[in-house]
Amino acid sequence: MTEVVSDQVLDSQGMLAAAAGLPEQVFDAAVRARGLEGLPERDRIENVVVLGMGGSGMAGDLLAATAGPFLPVPVIVSKSYELPAFVGETSLVFAVSFSGNTEETVEAASTAAVEGAPLVVVTKGGELGRLAASWGVPRVEVPGDIAQPRAAVGALAVPALVVLEEMGLFVGAQQWIDFAVEQLARRRDQLLSSASPARILAERIGRTLPIFYGGGQLGATAAQRWKNQVNENAKVPAFWNTQPELCHNEVAGWGQHGDLTRQVFTAVNLRHEYEHPQVVRRFEVVTTLLEEVVASVEEVRAEGEGQLAQLLDLILVGDFTTLHLAIQEGLDPGPVPALDHVKATVASG
Repeated sequence: MTEVVSDQVLDSQGMLAAAAGLPEQVFDAAVRARGLEGLPERDRIENVVVLGMGGSGMAGDLLAATAGPFLPVPVIVSKSYELPAFVGETSLVFAVSFSGNTEETVEAASTAAVEGAPLVVVTKGGELGRLAASWGVPRVEVPGDIAQPRAAVGALAVPALVVLEEMGLFVGAQQWIDFAVEQLARRRDQLLSSASPARILAERIGRTLPIFYGGGQLGATAAQRWKNQVNENAKVPAFWNTQPELCHNEVAGWGQHGDLTRQVFTAVNLRHEYEHPQVVRRFEVVTTLLEEVVASVEEVRAEGEGQLAQLLDLILVGDFTTLHLAIQEGLDPGPVPALDHVKATVASG
């Protein structure tokens, strides 16, 4: 693999190396999730619920966007202390927490265990790991050498796909994972080249505030991920929305203040091959409107075979772009002191 970064770049937690290692991380996560004992029978399951917050919660969003359309049961992503009231013995609950100490996820998972729901835990350890052992439920270990949850998207998200395949709920998942690994390796080579599109896009965004638009559930998941990565890696505000919903509200907000918004915002359209034909048309119409009121309208197009490959491809480009946004400002992308402060303050009562 090409050298990821020069010695001059401040990256105390190895975030660039972690992003570059996503193909291997996805492959390894699939291996780790194979052969779990104690999974429920397929016919018993009426719904799938994924519990998680922040980078861990992205595991549920990815599952819903890529596997949800093909599953015979609904997928619900819950990012809260509270567990959905319907969860019970016929629910398969994935409790995903990078550290194992995410208080919202620990509380919701504990409620699920009381309700008799079969659980699968994905974590490095912590309180959730301890509880998983006491409950005797299957657990997929997250590698301990990853510094931040947002750098572990493959390790956190892929296990659910494999578990659902082994239960007979998502036939062919491994093939889609293989396609994703192949595409991620191709894209990585491009992103590490001297003509990296992520570096170029970061330069074009500059010090403006980015707004990310995606189409459908897949595009929405990518847009939210890019927004979150700008927040955590580059430490600046960012925003996201999805087509076609934004055509029913947000687009009306671009009707005034063009002299201001042209200086403040850059729009980035995140495109993929699985957009509804009318969503394609809506992108065209909205882009024409935006070109008059933002600094520029940029576009990133997903590549790869299948929804999983295309979503992870967009995620990888986004990770590198946001890391370059941090680099060009001389910021260390790893630490998130604001998040640490909130957690510590809440925990102290």
